[in-house]
Amino acid sequence: MYADVLIQYGVKSLDHTFTYHIPSAFIGQLDKGMKVSVPFGKQNINGFVLKIHDNAPTGDYEVKDITNIITKELKLNDELLQLGYYIKNRTLCTLISAYQTMLPTSLKVQNNKENYDLMLTYVKINKDNQTVDEYIKNNKRSLKQNELLEQLKKGRILKKDIKSKSCLNRLIELDLVAYEYESVYRINKSSLDKDKPQLTDEQKNACDTVKKRINEYDTYLLHGITGSGKTEVYMHLCEEVIKEDKCGIMLVPEISLTTQIVHRFYDRFGSDVAIFHSNLSEGEKFDEYKKIMKGEVHIVVGTRSAIFTPIKKLGLIIIDEEHSSNYKQDNMPRYHALDIAKWRCEYHNCPLVLGSATPSLESMARASKNVYKYIALTKRIGTSKLPSMEIVDMAPEFKKRNMVLSETLQLEIMATLERHEQVMLLLNRRGFSTIINCQSCGFTYKCPHCDITLTYHKTSNHLRCHYCGYTVIKSDICPECGEKAIRDFGLGTEKVEQTLKELYPSYRIVRMDADTTSKKGSHEDIIKGIENLEYDIIVGTQMISKGLDFPKVTLVGIINADESLNIPDFRSGENTFSLLSQVSGRAGRADLKGKVIIQTFNPDNKTLNYVLKNDYLGNYNYEMDIRKKLKYPPYYYLVLLRITSKNYEMASKESIKVANYLRKQIKNETICLGPTTANMFKINNVFRFQVIIKYRREDNLFDIISELDRQYINNKDVNLEIDVDPLRI
Repeated sequence: MYADVLIQYGVKSLDHTFTYHIPSAFIGQLDKGMKVSVPFGKQNINGFVLKIHDNAPTGDYEVKDITNIITKELKLNDELLQLGYYIKNRTLCTLISAYQTMLPTSLKVQNNKENYDLMLTYVKINKDNQTVDEYIKNNKRSLKQNELLEQLKKGRILKKDIKSKSCLNRLIELDLVAYEYESVYRINKSSLDKDKPQLTDEQKNACDTVKKRINEYDTYLLHGITGSGKTEVYMHLCEEVIKEDKCGIMLVPEISLTTQIVHRFYDRFGSDVAIFHSNLSEGEKFDEYKKIMKGEVHIVVGTRSAIFTPIKKLGLIIIDEEHSSNYKQDNMPRYHALDIAKWRCEYHNCPLVLGSATPSLESMARASKNVYKYIALTKRIGTSKLPSMEIVDMAPEFKKRNMVLSETLQLEIMATLERHEQVMLLLNRRGFSTIINCQSCGFTYKCPHCDITLTYHKTSNHLRCHYCGYTVIKSDICPECGEKAIRDFGLGTEKVEQTLKELYPSYRIVRMDADTTSKKGSHEDIIKGIENLEYDIIVGTQMISKGLDFPKVTLVGIINADESLNIPDFRSGENTFSLLSQVSGRAGRADLKGKVIIQTFNPDNKTLNYVLKNDYLGNYNYEMDIRKKLKYPPYYYLVLLRITSKNYEMASKESIKVANYLRKQIKNETICLGPTTANMFKINNVFRFQVIIKYRREDNLFDIISELDRQYINNKDVNLEIDVDPLRI
């Protein structure tokens, strides 16, 4: 028998299988989807078995044997093997990279470790009771040995709990006791059996709408304002799926969101839940993956990568905060979790539910045309009301030297703290200052590898590039002119935190951004601290904006609403509305009245005023009008082609070639823009140009760009990156 094995090799164009002979010892053990070790050239490398057959390969060469089966229990099932081909065709990646992105690190093709099982070592009696009793009766020298044997007669004991290792070693030598090993999961939860809240009429209608077609493929857009109880709808639908003895996947966009969501699911479903996200250790990921593959859980909760978990009887996929850009992977393969979810739901003939308070324009447009089934939750649950909102013009505030917090926001913060309530402040930029320059000669600290100024992090006194990681210690002496004239400008979360400590020294402040949540468990620690009222003021980036529920947060302040508006991207208005609406929704989620203050230099901006009025549909129509005139999604599809090279002239020259080739191949109604320099022109010493394709219908487009991709596969000097349906351009 023979097996076709897909391997990973250094040559990018090597994306096909090689046939190997299956040794007799492996027949009956080897199956499709397993990871095996095979000889390739002078070395052994790993690969995935894609096919097993009886056909010997033709050709005058020796067919080598498979060396070893690396994973037997955990493998790519038939569904995931087919999904790999979909990802390959959709994103134009290699098949091996499609499979690689589906798996946790412990199971990736390069890893030779067979498993990451956590083994507990127990000690147990190894003889019959009569023999043990006889030994105890005759053993006059060691009372400790006798005591240990008496304990073991009642049941096995963990090795780590036995204090006298010398007694244990002696009893093992006498063969009276022996070790027993048991594999255990690192994450184990049990249900707290909390009472389920009564569904509101809107929630019940939402559940009933999906339940009517629970065994059919369809996509539902659940448009619920912040605090309307979308999570309770999700859990109710999961219960329905479990009744059918099927499983569900619940996706959230941020690791920070998993903390509260997972606890709610644990409270409802207990050990029937597995979690999957990048902050788990490799051992924990291995355990959760194993639970899922063995069918020991019905619900999987996690971030983007959880969409690939090997659930066999899938009955439902839920994507919470479906508008989030975090569902799109930035590097190859550049898949969107929504596309994968649609494919898997169609494969299993089950519903897909997309939930958001601010749906993406594409999703809302599909709902308006009945491509998606539209469900609305228009009211907050319980007695909570939407917060009141106010815009503050920062131009006159700057004249008063209120550079960070306006007078209005300062007074509201103080009043909130005096009521023993919590304050949440958003600034979507970490660090202390964004620009460091010399007031004497004008020198500005920039990354030597990227086209960007360095960000100052005061806690470590370092200047850091957030793209390539370049770091240098800050000095007050200008490296250009030698004067002590270095000053910092711009605003980051660290500076906001320092300002707050100066203004409110007796109150407890916590900062939540990428710098303070880099350690394992830090998200959960901060969120628990907020829930337990250990902090009075929370300042953070967008990770605090979505889905979190803190009953005592009654004031939300948006430090600089212009931050995301000024990004040169056609989605900046949509993203700003979404971000500000989401963070505003953190205020007043319980019985307490909420308030939101938006600081801006553009108080007349239409997007900000739609946020002020909580008018999603107004902003939707406004943005759709712009998109239609400029021929952007959802009216047109996009493909972004990025041409990169360490040589500027080469990148520029090849980008012109790419654009000219495309214009010759595509239809007249398809638009080809560029080449232009990318927004970040240089990253890590690599120059970046881009070409954008706008199209409505171009039947051969994927063939055209696939051929273009093949032309650059083996080019060592120039790289072509293709991003289908990019979220940023």
